[in-house]
Amino acid sequence: MTTVTRFAPSPTGMLHVGNIRAALHNWLFARKSGGQFVLRIDDTDAERSEERFVDAIRADLDWLGLTPDAEARQSDRFALYEDRFAALVAAGRIYPAYESAEELALKRKVQLGRGLPPVYDRAALALSDAARAALESEGVRPHWRFRLDHDAPIEWDDLVRGTQRFEPATMSDPVVRRADGSWLYMLPSAIDDVDLGISHVVRGEDHVSNTALQLQMFAAMGAAPPRFAHAALLVGSEGKLSKRLGSLGVEHFRSAGIEPPALRALLARIGTSDPVEPLVDAAPLIESFDFARFGRAPARFDETELAQVNARIVHQLGYMAVKDRLPVGMSEAEWVAVRPNLSIVADAADWWPVIEGPIDAPAVDDEARAYLDRARVVAASIDWSSDPWHALTGALKAETGRTGKALFLPLRQALTGRDHGPDMAALLPLIGRERALRRLGSD
Repeated sequence: MTTVTRFAPSPTGMLHVGNIRAALHNWLFARKSGGQFVLRIDDTDAERSEERFVDAIRADLDWLGLTPDAEARQSDRFALYEDRFAALVAAGRIYPAYESAEELALKRKVQLGRGLPPVYDRAALALSDAARAALESEGVRPHWRFRLDHDAPIEWDDLVRGTQRFEPATMSDPVVRRADGSWLYMLPSAIDDVDLGISHVVRGEDHVSNTALQLQMFAAMGAAPPRFAHAALLVGSEGKLSKRLGSLGVEHFRSAGIEPPALRALLARIGTSDPVEPLVDAAPLIESFDFARFGRAPARFDETELAQVNARIVHQLGYMAVKDRLPVGMSEAEWVAVRPNLSIVADAADWWPVIEGPIDAPAVDDEARAYLDRARVVAASIDWSSDPWHALTGALKAETGRTGKALFLPLRQALTGRDHGPDMAALLPLIGRERALRRLGSD
């Protein structure tokens, strides 16, 4: 059987980090299985769905390297939903209910007051045809519920959570369509999973109870259900569910200088038994992806850890991958020289003046001035064609007896204007002989 996964966001806002993780899991599983990754735009809510969010979802997935193999939009599929809906109504699995929101709230309050679970009492099923006709003549429009089968428990083998069991009698018949004719999530999603040939539904554990309900919908449609995998939800670095996670999207990460491979590397591994590694290439993430390695504990998302992974990713990026984001004129050799000192690619601009100038020359005392003057004389006499840094420091060490910090730090400060930075052996040839001599000072 071909593996087909789907990522199904609603275009009512921007993707956040939890959405991104769900998309990544679906993409990784599809790629490992040689299958397909489908983007399904869940835009049945015409009032809240916006085309700009559809465009943003596509752009975000492309930036992350999670480009789908196919796309479907629920707003194009209403005729299919109507057909399936009518068949389920005819089969007695969907029925009209007429209670108002206030009436339902009062019922729940009474049940809770009696120590009972707030489960819908199926009063609508007891209405006669005449009673229904009377309500509708008064302008009461029904909403529609899916009638659960109470005869047997709902069970499935979850790829992350193991054996799951729900008693349908403890669950309310879910509303699948509103009185205004608009659709809720549950039924269209199940219809799409059947029609699109979805083999695996990979999503967060907050959908576990939805899965129990949808399994009965698959059965009612005479369709084999997909396999399910429900991953533990993300929590913040403090170990709690965080509203902030809902505001962290691609734009936030891009503006912070986070590279797509860093986000993939972290989100693919947190919540699993595998270590987080700074993998630029997604291939090892695909190869190691296994639901058996997922834990049940919440997956902790830490932006500090992401920044650390990002720095290690940046240190591996080739020149052509970043060329368009570097200062104009920065060469490959210059990129390679400054790269080990960067946390984000944009920081390369901070090191560009160190190479090209001008720099702020540090104030020095008389002893340091004398040392730098001597260094300038030596620098003027060495061979700059191969390894000028070691030629310079080697000569100065032999001549002055200086070693360690006393030998190297005054030179670094004078040549770069900073106390630390990239390897001087790589940096000095890029600064060049003439700039170096000017920075070391006059005779």
